[in-house]
Formats: sequence, structure tokens, C-alpha cells
Amino acid sequence: MKSQIPVVLLACGSFNPITNMHLRLFEVARDHLHQTGVYRVVQGIISPVSDHYGKKDLVASHHRVAMARLALQTSDWIRVDPWESEQAQWIETVKVLRHHHQELLRPPPLKEAEDAGKAPTAPAAVPELKLLCGADVLRTFQTPNLWKDAHIQEIVEKFGLVCVSRAGHDPKRYILDSPILRQHQHNIYLAREPVQNEISATLIRQALSQGQSVKYLLPDAVIAYIKHHCLYTTDSSWKGRSSQRSKGNTS
Repeated sequence: MKSQIPVVLLACGSFNPITNMHLRLFEVARDHLHQTGVYRVVQGIISPVSDHYGKKDLVASHHRVAMARLALQTSDWIRVDPWESEQAQWIETVKVLRHHHQELLRPPPLKEAEDAGKAPTAPAAVPELKLLCGADVLRTFQTPNLWKDAHIQEIVEKFGLVCVSRAGHDPKRYILDSPILRQHQHNIYLAREPVQNEISATLIRQALSQGQSVKYLLPDAVIAYIKHHCLYTTDSSWKGRSSQRSKGNTS
């Protein structure tokens, strides 16, 4: 039997805050890749964007990373990586992929048994790295001046894409409408969410700002963290930042 190809799934975004929908993306994508019989997902990575992304109502990155860690307490294969969030400037998605690809290429540290003089075991296969996103993100590839064509090309050609369906979106059409995506559609995997999941972080922030319940939309530990730090209440989105940005809309 041919061995399966190990895969690491990487999701980039604001995670402002992380929701159960974000977590479901990973589970649905893993199931889809496993059902191909070709791939074995070995790890999932959540990469929150830097504070310098410039998005309105974006709470400080250390809060978003902390909430993601709390949300992942029950996962044995997904982790949050703070590298992107710690950068002094906004980093384009393709550069985040390059960083994690380089990390995967690093040889693992020698085990004690090998240090003691035993013959080293054969190195494990380097996992493939694929970008994980919802169909709404796939649609943004067509937005003028938002993505560079060279970056789209690199993402789908060098890494690959796993796209999870969302209501109101037609990912197959998005692929056919884009010459770059159409050329590399063999490296784009469309995973169908059997239970439609339309939790919106934007609507959750609105609900929180109005004092409404978000229970069962976010993990309980994340809700407790939000309440403890008074996040997403009126005028709270900039609390806790290490510094104020000198420009951009901070209202």
C-alpha cells in the first residue's frame, strides 16, 4: 500500500475573536483530505494577523493569540503560532506560508538515543503545507488590487489550497473564472461542510458590544477571557495594545 503524504494545514486571518466556525474549518478539511486516501493531516496551524493589519475593531494580537490557545485546549493536532502576529508590520499571506515551509524543512533535533551513538533512523517525510480557507476567501482572489497575481500563483502552485464551502458562495465558479486558479485546480481541494456553519466574527463582535449572549458560538474559555478583559465592548478594541498606531482609522 502506498504511504500517505503528510500535510500541515495553515489558516491565516484576524481571528477576532476565534470562533467555533474557525475550528470546524480544520476538522472538515482534515476529513476531506483523509477521504482522498492520498493525504494524512498531521498538524493544523492558526496564524493570527499582526496588529498592523489596519482592520477596524482589531483587538491586540496578544489577546487574539491567547484566545486561540484557549480555544485549542481540547485539540490534539491544531496549534496557534504567534510568529505572524509578532511582526512589526503586516505580512502578506504568501510570506507566512514561506516562513512555515522553511520551519517544516528544519531537521528535527537528534534524539538522546541517536546522540548516544546509535544509528540514526531514516528522516521522516517533510509534510506538504497547504493554505486552509473558506470559500469567501477564495472569492477575494478576484478582488482588484487585493492579491498579487504572482502570490496567488505561488500559493496554488507551490503549496496548494483547501477551501471549505460556505453558504452563498460558488467556489467552483471562482476557480473557473480565474485563469490562475483554473490552471492549478488540481491543487485546490474543495471540502463540503455537511452542516452549514455561518458563524460570523463580525456579528459576534456586534453581539458582544450590545451585551448579548454568544454562548455556543465561541468556546466557553474564550467567552470567559473576553469578559475578564472587557474586550469588544464599546471603545474597547484598542485596550491592551503595547502602542498606538500613528496612522489609520482607530475609531
